[in-house]
Amino acid sequence: MIQRFDTGPRMSEMVVHNGTIYLAGQIADDAAADITGQTQQVLDAIDALLARAGSDKSRLLRAEIFLVDLADFDAMNAVWQYWVVPGHTPARATVQAALANPQWKVEIVVTAAAGQT
Repeated sequence: MIQRFDTGPRMSEMVVHNGTIYLAGQIADDAAADITGQTQQVLDAIDALLARAGSDKSRLLRAEIFLVDLADFDAMNAVWQYWVVPGHTPARATVQAALANPQWKVEIVVTAAAGQT
């Protein structure tokens, strides 16, 4: 069975299949915020989506982080390191990328294991 959440004409915010949760790229609601604020907003959105699927950040498998400016790497990492669960950090890649909205500073995509049943 495939479950889709918040499905639109181009994408779903989240898809769950065979015990794996796939999130679409998450971006900040307040694009005027600095990298710290945008990163926190994105991580809060990830928390909320994972909770809807009965999971949480301790079950992350992989994260892909897209930064517009690599000069923001340390500030983004400071928020990330406070957020992740020690001993449960996912495989991760961080790359520089141009994002669809020039005000967005960070976009994060995660894959997680579904909650235990």
